[in-house]
Amino acid sequence: MGGKSTLIDSFALADTKKGKISVSHLDEPYGTGSFPVVSIGISLKGDENSPDWKAHIPYENLDQLIETLQKAKENFESKEK
Repeated sequence: MGGKSTLIDSFALADTKKGKISVSHLDEPYGTGSFPVVSIGISLKGDENSPDWKAHIPYENLDQLIETLQKAKENFESKEK
């Protein structure tokens, strides 16, 4: 399971010493012929190639995910005021 992974970007995980969030393109995540996904990984030790947690998001769901994350951000920011 899991095909070729190509790192798109990684950045520091807030409020951790070495944590990283990584975003990758993953070909054939579930075997030959499966559609590619965006893989979002969280590594507390900073190893973007071996995350502690990851989520696979089909490209068809990215727009809705981005909209929902924006709503979450706006909700959080409004509570901070």
